[in-house]
Amino acid sequence: MKKTLSLLCAAVLTLAACTGCNKDNSSSAGSVDSQTVEISIPDNILGDPQISVPEFTVDKYPLPENEAMQFVEDMKLGWNLGNTFDASNCNVTDELDYEKAWCGTITKPETIAAIKAAGFETIRIPVSWHNHVDENFQISEPWMNRVKEVVDWALACDLKVIVNTHHDVDVKYYYPDSAHLESSKKYLTAVWAQMAETFKDYDNDLILESLNEPRLIGTNYEWWFDKNSAECQDSINCINTLNQIFVDTVRASGGNNATRFLMIPGYCASVDGACNDFFKLPTDTVANRMILSIHAYTPYNFALNKLGTSEFSVNTELNRKEIIDFMDRLYAKFTANGVPVFIGEFGAMNKDNEQARVEFSAFYVATARARGISCCWWDNNAFTGSGENFGLLLRSASTFTYPKIVKALVEYAAAE
Repeated sequence: MKKTLSLLCAAVLTLAACTGCNKDNSSSAGSVDSQTVEISIPDNILGDPQISVPEFTVDKYPLPENEAMQFVEDMKLGWNLGNTFDASNCNVTDELDYEKAWCGTITKPETIAAIKAAGFETIRIPVSWHNHVDENFQISEPWMNRVKEVVDWALACDLKVIVNTHHDVDVKYYYPDSAHLESSKKYLTAVWAQMAETFKDYDNDLILESLNEPRLIGTNYEWWFDKNSAECQDSINCINTLNQIFVDTVRASGGNNATRFLMIPGYCASVDGACNDFFKLPTDTVANRMILSIHAYTPYNFALNKLGTSEFSVNTELNRKEIIDFMDRLYAKFTANGVPVFIGEFGAMNKDNEQARVEFSAFYVATARARGISCCWWDNNAFTGSGENFGLLLRSASTFTYPKIVKALVEYAAAE
């Protein structure tokens, strides 16, 4: 059932798998009823003929062999269901409307089927929980059930699925400094325990991630980790503590959580936030089940800075160097020592520069995969306007607006 874009021209993909037929998570309530999901693949799936996927090779690095390394290898290429369940602090009357508050649409089985059909192997489902808890931090049943429903669809499509806590960093819930550490423990332990209980009987294709970009919001260090700053050192120590509580909480819940793969970020999930002497991975009761979570919109001026350059070429040394340098740091500190790295967010916003984004996508993923790193594109379903337009899949139609970018991602993620 796995097909690449080049095999999907003018095809109709029938995915009965998206109904719960492929995966047996029957021990969990709310599994999807049997039905057939049909995805029509448009004739122009290969996109603008003037846009081309570059051809190049990269040298593959030696990789340690363990279960976690192989698991991340198998994750290959991921896609974020962004600006969806992570929407927060919105003016809605029905809490389930949070799902469409930022992205403008609800998630459908066709959404998930289109991702699998394109060649993605992993989906990250960011979830903000704080707008859906009571005074005792109990998560509302409708919200948890809706998240679980979409998780079920994805697992049924034979995707690996990541669920996290996303925009919950706030002094009222959790904030990674010593002044708020005890209150942070209470909130996060309650949320993590409920996540763990909900998914404890799911198989290992369900991955739990502790935190999303934990950082000192509202300070000079929000997006910049300074290893010489006392505030940053304190924050890293608090993040280490919270990550350890996450691992302990998930493991103690039993079931398949005893051996589940867990994703752990450093400060702000940044490269600098992990590649320092203060960040420590948690200790675990089982070996080779820990994955380092990194976010890297690099080169920044091309990928994330709206006022930056719109140019990128695989033939430009400076473009290549910025990507190679940060990935080499991750390889040296983690991958080479048997700790797999998953880049849970990356991408390049649209600046009317599709060819440059195709070249970026190809080189970024190829460079990562050569170092045993798998990557997950941030897709916020945004295509126009002055914001951060990272959309690839037009969810209302379940079609890809930039199929050549997807082709570049899929081909280089699959390259041996």
